[in-house]
Amino acid sequence: MPTKYNSSMPTKPSPTKPKTKKTTPPPPPVEPIVEPEETVTFKRGHFYSFMVVMALCTGLILGYFIGQRNSAAPTNQIVQAAVPTAIPAPLKYNITTAGFPSIGPADAPIVIVEFSDYQCPYCTQWHQTTYKPLLAAYPGKIRLVYRNFPLPFHQNAFMSAEAAMCAGDQNAYWQYHDALFANNDQLNNQAGTVVNNSFYVNLASDLGLDTTAFGTCLTTEKYKQAVQSDLNYANSLPPDSDGSAAVNGTPTFFINGYRVVGAEPLAYFQQIINAQLKTQ
Repeated sequence: MPTKYNSSMPTKPSPTKPKTKKTTPPPPPVEPIVEPEETVTFKRGHFYSFMVVMALCTGLILGYFIGQRNSAAPTNQIVQAAVPTAIPAPLKYNITTAGFPSIGPADAPIVIVEFSDYQCPYCTQWHQTTYKPLLAAYPGKIRLVYRNFPLPFHQNAFMSAEAAMCAGDQNAYWQYHDALFANNDQLNNQAGTVVNNSFYVNLASDLGLDTTAFGTCLTTEKYKQAVQSDLNYANSLPPDSDGSAAVNGTPTFFINGYRVVGAEPLAYFQQIINAQLKTQ
């Protein structure tokens, strides 16, 4: 073991061969551990991240502009669709009126042709709410012409039209016309019952008509072809300017040739009639 010494004491030379101070060789230089692949990987990772971010941003920008372009297309279409287009003027019809049941002066400035069905509830509604007030509002200025349009799914409409014309043989067409509408609940019954001839004969009797002559007219179907001709005529009319059939339901009216569909109220008819009178 080496001698323990105090650093304050003088050093005494050794009598023997001087010892060579043993030096510890310096450790070999430590080469830094460089991991090229990891360094490259690290740099590539940053590069790829940068590229991903750039691609994402580019995609968002492109998506925004594409979206703006696509969203603009329907908007343009909506604007174009909202631009009002010219509404075609309604067709003015020349409806044949000669020889058909009518009420009012022959030279009245307003001619209304009604295509109607005695079983139709809307026709009944118009008859009960508008028909008489309209004639009363324009005394001597309206001629109303009635033409038949019995709908195929109304089981009592066709025969009712025949019966009214049979009453016309005894100059009671309009009285019988009113009686049929007054009894619409029996014609348009919930059970869908076909009323027999006695119903029509009883109405004729209530009006004081010759029931024998009336019954013969009805049983021989004297006016069956006349009612069918009304139907055929209505169906032969050209469509209106909007493409709809001239008579596609009941009631349908033609006021000085201009079509009105449905049981419109009195005020609606007055607007049209007043406009027509101004042109007279």
